[in-house]
Amino acid sequence: MVLRIIAVGLIYIGISVAWLILGQTVHLRTQEQDGKLKDAVGQLWGTAQTQRAPQIYRLDRVTRTETGAQGESISRTVDEKRFQDLKSSRIEVDLSLEHRRKGLLWYSTYQVRFASTYTLSNPTDRSLTLYFDLELPAHRAVYDDFTLTVEGQRVADVPVRAGHLVQPVDLAPNQAVPVHVSYRSRGLDQWRYSFGEDVNQVTDFELMMRTDFDAIDFPADSVSPTSKTRAGDAWTLKWRYDHLLTGVDLGMVMPARLNPGPWVRQVVLAAPISLFLFFFLLFVFTTVRRIDLHPMHYFFIGAAFFSFHLLLAYLVDHMLIHYAFGLAAAVSIFLVMSYMRLVVGTRLAFVEIGAGQFIYLVLFSYTFFIPGYTGLAITALCIATLFAAMQTTGRTDWNAVFDRKTAGSA
Repeated sequence: MVLRIIAVGLIYIGISVAWLILGQTVHLRTQEQDGKLKDAVGQLWGTAQTQRAPQIYRLDRVTRTETGAQGESISRTVDEKRFQDLKSSRIEVDLSLEHRRKGLLWYSTYQVRFASTYTLSNPTDRSLTLYFDLELPAHRAVYDDFTLTVEGQRVADVPVRAGHLVQPVDLAPNQAVPVHVSYRSRGLDQWRYSFGEDVNQVTDFELMMRTDFDAIDFPADSVSPTSKTRAGDAWTLKWRYDHLLTGVDLGMVMPARLNPGPWVRQVVLAAPISLFLFFFLLFVFTTVRRIDLHPMHYFFIGAAFFSFHLLLAYLVDHMLIHYAFGLAAAVSIFLVMSYMRLVVGTRLAFVEIGAGQFIYLVLFSYTFFIPGYTGLAITALCIATLFAAMQTTGRTDWNAVFDRKTAGSA
């Protein structure tokens, strides 16, 4: 009896090692694909976008005196930037989500429509030329239907250099001029609006964001909206500030779909727990029912359990994860039930053993589709297994069982 338990234990350890190898293989495949495919998705669809607030400045000509190599004084005239704040900002952002799959991974791509009206002001009593400097959100991106309008007049030749739109704006004394910028683009994972790297002053600011998805989330280092309204599967979010000092961004993280690669790895690495519970309950059940199972029977059952994860790991490359899960589960259950039918008969194979495999393999693995509840579900299953074993063997004379098994072996 003891030797049989040791043999079953060695079989369990061997299959568990195979699961560890399979889990590492899935992890390496996922990392390799992510390194290649994310860059390819970025080239086709664009990267994460951060639209920075425009910088407004004027150029003042100043004379500076420097000391030359021989100690002589050298005077030179330069244009120095004098920055000033925007009078107001009105921004509208529409985000449309579209998930794209490559290999073992889903990528959260989106289309963005950006429309903004910034008001520049000249608080002085003399005419000024202010420069409107807007950095585009990403270098590897496409900007369709790009429009630049100054005081209602569209600028035909958009002055873009090195990723910056720099437009001079002439203002009369005490004049305010609206500058409108709009475009459509595409990005990946998240969209941000940044006020700058340091703490900046924001006056009369309003950004309205509309999404076509309901699973909204914000970057960890960002400002949450001041108001939000839900309409079905869409949200309208608003950031409204009269006067604000801030050094953080605002934005949106795109909802992510369940990625097959990381998910399969989690299921594979947790598989030894499910097999241990199943072996434990099977041992208790066969002992109480006086069914003599050889360690080779446990080996073939364990191999059928492993076949579920092996097939699942490679099916997810070719079909949706739920379909792959169902097909792999059906194959594994068929292997076990058709085999155990020959060992213990049809009824036991289809009822007790089939139901046990469905619980400890299929339902156990399905809990990984429910983030946040997997650990609780596994804990509940362990407790339920212990309860069932204790209730089944409460009146069992284990000394007699082991003696009987030992005598039988002799």
